Amino acid sequence: MTPAEQQFRAELVNLLPRLRRFARALARHREDADDLVQAALERALTRREQWTPGTRLDSWMFKIINNAWIDEVRSRARRDALFAPEEEGEGVGAPQAGSPVDAIAVRRAMALLNDDQRAAVGLVLVEGLPYKEAAEVLGIPIGTLTSRLARAREQLQAALADAAGGAEAAR
Repeated sequence: MTPAEQQFRAELVNLLPRLRRFARALARHREDADDLVQAALERALTRREQWTPGTRLDSWMFKIINNAWIDEVRSRARRDALFAPEEEGEGVGAPQAGSPVDAIAVRRAMALLNDDQRAAVGLVLVEGLPYKEAAEVLGIPIGTLTSRLARAREQLQAALADAAGGAEAAR
């Protein structure tokens, strides 16, 4: 294995937590997300020559994951399969101590978003990609990305406000 190949593989390994987090945002289910990451890694390793060294590997991998997810959704629609419901208690990312928002409430709020909004939120708000790169990963104009984010933020704020109100009433 060449040093360049070793470096490429090492960078992929370093990206795994972020890839899993984005896949979980898309797929909603841990096992589906793991399968999605595995498929994306396989595609990346077999098509390594399509990546341009010096460009962002994370953006390239996010695009592969997004495309793999689109393929999976289309395949499931053809098979008329149902998505597995989100399981309670599974986190997308590591919970932060002292967080004012309950992690389960955030997962429930994310589950209310449509697939396009979840993908936009996953790339921009969770992974921190610039709008331009996120739009390129998703294959949409930047204006479409910003409108999806705006609608997603409104929905998330409303859902989290409702969850916070319910938690206060329970005390």
